[in-house]
Amino acid sequence: MADMLDIEDHLGPGYTAREIPLSGNLSATLVRHRAATNTRGAVLYLHGWIDYFFQTHLAEHFAALGYDFYALDLRHYGRSIRPEAMPYYTLDLREYYEELDAAVALIRGDGHDGLVVMGHSTGGLLAPLWLADRRDAVRPQALILNSPWLELQERWLMRTAGTWLIRGAGRGLPQVVLPHTVSPAYGESLHVDYRGEWNYNLAWKPVKGAPVHMGWLAAIRKAQARVHRGLRLSLPILMLHSDASRLGLTKWVPEAMNTDTVLDVQQMMQWAPALGSDVTTVMVAGALHDVFLSAPPVRGRAFARLDDWLLGRVEYGDADRP
Repeated sequence: MADMLDIEDHLGPGYTAREIPLSGNLSATLVRHRAATNTRGAVLYLHGWIDYFFQTHLAEHFAALGYDFYALDLRHYGRSIRPEAMPYYTLDLREYYEELDAAVALIRGDGHDGLVVMGHSTGGLLAPLWLADRRDAVRPQALILNSPWLELQERWLMRTAGTWLIRGAGRGLPQVVLPHTVSPAYGESLHVDYRGEWNYNLAWKPVKGAPVHMGWLAAIRKAQARVHRGLRLSLPILMLHSDASRLGLTKWVPEAMNTDTVLDVQQMMQWAPALGSDVTTVMVAGALHDVFLSAPPVRGRAFARLDDWLLGRVEYGDADRP
């Protein structure tokens, strides 16, 4: 097969990307970073909401372990945003299965039998649902979740009666914008223009977030409810998350540099067993919402725990590997 990714990505040398055509004149984008010597197969990374792939240090870490690294910018996200379509929007997370299935086909076509799937935040909600529905076709070796969004980080009334209202209104008024704002504290803790160390495209990952639409939130609640009923995944699952959350911030505070300011880590621990029969949870003290964007000592500890788990639990996946 010809080289599957033939366009140099804006991340620079060593990163290539391919546009994946989708139904409805849409597209997704698959980014690839090759290992110098591939010995372990492939990793497929899924980003979160109002997000895209820019974490070159993550790709290079997996490449150093012997994995070819792939990251998918879903439709309406990052490299796949189109001016005529609403960004970050869907009425059903299963819509993304089209590009996920296509990405796996391309990875298989690139010669990989072994595949580890990794999802962050909303990607950490999408990934287990997709694998539950595609387990026989995808045949994943393992699943890694980085602060997955498994529950709504709101009070009990909003998670119960409020959810019924959202799901009902989402069917009739899907594009109504909810009176909800995303705290800028997390973005300010990440980007170099504020208090962070990361340089990424603020048009694709804006600090102040994006409108929350009724139909989109209804889709999220439907997906989370399915997780709560139990997915019964049998593959090894690793969940990494911070040791504390600081929610409801309206402005940046110093604590935003060492806590999850987006999701509730207690909810992650609560719902981890619903994912499957083999779930390992790792609490990373001082971590941000994206554990691997935390301060260097913190993400160093996270990478060490990840490596130990991978090397101990995941076998070589490609038939021709030693």
